[in-house]
Amino acid sequence: MAVMAVDRRHRILERVAAEQTIHIAELARELSVSEMTIRRDIGRLERDGFLRRTYGGATAHITKHLELAFNARALANAPNKRLIGMRAAELIHGASTIFIGIGTTVEQFALFMPSAEDLTVVTGSLAVASLLGSRRLHVVVLGGTVREDELSCVGPIAASSVRRYRADVAVLGAAGVSAAFGLTELDDETAEIHRSIIEQSGRLMVLADGSKLGADASATVAPIGSVDLLVTDASAEVAEVDMIRAAGVEVAVVDPPDGRPVRTRRLEVS
Repeated sequence: MAVMAVDRRHRILERVAAEQTIHIAELARELSVSEMTIRRDIGRLERDGFLRRTYGGATAHITKHLELAFNARALANAPNKRLIGMRAAELIHGASTIFIGIGTTVEQFALFMPSAEDLTVVTGSLAVASLLGSRRLHVVVLGGTVREDELSCVGPIAASSVRRYRADVAVLGAAGVSAAFGLTELDDETAEIHRSIIEQSGRLMVLADGSKLGADASATVAPIGSVDLLVTDASAEVAEVDMIRAAGVEVAVVDPPDGRPVRTRRLEVS
């Protein structure tokens, strides 16, 4: 039976996490595909920032968080999520405390966020905490019940921990972002944590690739007018972006079709 590309890449990541290396010929036999197919998969994972190629195989590019990204969503739209995370990291300025939510796009933001000894990051994401824990900044994990699918902290302990902090900026992902329904999540546990984070933050930056714009999920987080800055990519529907802008939200679109750099003011913190 043929193995789908995303499942092959998932298997490659699992092998690298377990053994710190893989052998192309061995994996090709195991998955009943050609060595060239495996080489292309490794090349794609390297371009997306998951792996670093070596002679005959691959090694983990970011060992600390690689094992935390083993799902199809981590691979879906990975180049766009990386661009969004990079751009968003450039736009944070002057914050001393930042809330960071959950999701693969905000993980990219954490990856590129500059370190500062006087910066505190509060997060419910174990993946984000793993990325930032060894850097020169102060990292606080919310605690509480850990959801195994997202490796995120939820429940009353996490919600109580949020209320202990006041952040200059919150950086959140979302299952859906739309002018009509605002920010939505797939479950109310995550939505509750994000609602509390917004209440405790001065400014709100939302990171969402184009597939999330115009979409909505079952759990409401906040109206679209609560968002100060939305960072997305050029695959987003232009009409939806226009409606979100009309609601008073500043929108930064990365990787524009004409290739010109996006000029967006930083999210200043007073």
